[in-house]
Amino acid sequence: MRVLDDISFQFHTGKTNLVIGQSGSGKSVLAKCIVGLHESDSGEVLYDGRDMQSGSTSERKAIRQEIGMLFQGSALFDSMTVEENVMFPLSMFTKMSREEMLDRANFCLNRVELQNKNKLYPAETSGGMQKRIAIARAIAMNPRYLFCDEPNSGLDPKTAIVIDNLIQDITREYNITTVVITHDMNSVLEIGENIMFLHHGTNAWQGDRKSIITTDATAVTEFVYASTFMKDYKKRMK
Repeated sequence: MRVLDDISFQFHTGKTNLVIGQSGSGKSVLAKCIVGLHESDSGEVLYDGRDMQSGSTSERKAIRQEIGMLFQGSALFDSMTVEENVMFPLSMFTKMSREEMLDRANFCLNRVELQNKNKLYPAETSGGMQKRIAIARAIAMNPRYLFCDEPNSGLDPKTAIVIDNLIQDITREYNITTVVITHDMNSVLEIGENIMFLHHGTNAWQGDRKSIITTDATAVTEFVYASTFMKDYKKRMK
């Protein structure tokens, strides 16, 4: 069974690149291929000219160390404090001293506006705070590439906008190539600068948040205007 078919797309540096589509469209498989968790039968996954698929073990490792990951469920370690969670990748992949790691953790926590939350445990924080902690951990290694898997999953609309804007701000501030896997149309309208729409494993459409509202591609319009909110939005656009 072919899950992905002849997909070609370029993610832009310094912009929020979104991969959207219905459940089962191939988003998760594509993301795993991009970060090297799956290997496709053919094709290339290029990071500034370096192929994740055909590279040597050391070359792949070097690319992976330039990738930050924001997981759908935040994936924080319950037994670790906030600062220990942020410091975890630094302790695993760098030779920083504890003082250096702590300085970097504090910098990242300040960037996501979580000053003085170092000693809390994840269970003592809200869902929105856990997402911000996860973002702080994702940028701790100063990544060139940032992958976000359903970053707004489980969040209320107001908090989701905060997370969307934070991801976009960090992307621009540090000139990161950010890829967001989502089916949330609110995120598409908020931060969709470069969008790929997957449909049955193919790249069925690409554009930005403005052009996705006006496209006449049937599969895209059915996805975009599936919710009552978006149907009302479409009426207001007329």
